[in-house]
Amino acid sequence: MLKLRRTVPAPAVEQRNIHLSGKEISYTLKRSGKRRSIGLRIDERGLTVNVPLRASEKWLHSVLQDKADWVLKQLDSWQSKKVAPIFWAEGARIPFRGEEFILTLTPRTRGAVSQLHGEILHVPVGMEAETVQIAKAVTEWYRAEALRVFGECVEHFAPLLQVAPREVRLSAARTQWGSCTVHGVVRLNWQLVKMPLHLIDYVVVHELAHLVEMNHSAAFWRVVENACPDYKQCRTELRSYGVAE
Repeated sequence: MLKLRRTVPAPAVEQRNIHLSGKEISYTLKRSGKRRSIGLRIDERGLTVNVPLRASEKWLHSVLQDKADWVLKQLDSWQSKKVAPIFWAEGARIPFRGEEFILTLTPRTRGAVSQLHGEILHVPVGMEAETVQIAKAVTEWYRAEALRVFGECVEHFAPLLQVAPREVRLSAARTQWGSCTVHGVVRLNWQLVKMPLHLIDYVVVHELAHLVEMNHSAAFWRVVENACPDYKQCRTELRSYGVAE
């Protein structure tokens, strides 16, 4: 009896490397039966290439080589926009609402909290505080400010979208700026408060829009656009900071 040779399907997701303009680039290859073309995306994970299920290696190689200059430029741009880690010490630069402020240590006082005065963030942890103490105090300040800033944004945009979230909570998710439940609970990543105000506005609008359309359909994006006309540019900017929507 003649046995038919079974073709082993290509993996749906795999890690690969390719040389583009003399540089070795790592990328994630994703295959999908729903795709008809090859698409390239660059975000916090680097380069992702989405291809049809049966895309040939020749086609894939050709597209990547044709887009080499674009890929390298976008990867460099993404790296330059990554939020630099904070050096927790006197004089550190603290990002807040898209601007930078200078951290200064002040004497420890019972009940005192970090406060922003002009361009200086005063942190009352003592002049000899260790980095972990400084980081804890500034993080507490960030979270308090995040609740205030996000609350103001929600108060502004909720009436425009004709929605009323049940609650707004802070999150510390590593892969999302925000989320919204079917019960009306909106969660916003506290680190979003470091971003420019127009990006904060966009994320708030995005999550509130889910109270109208709990999906990412065309109808959902129309709701977003009504309140945030430049949402496409905001999405592009936000991706460069290394966390998904």
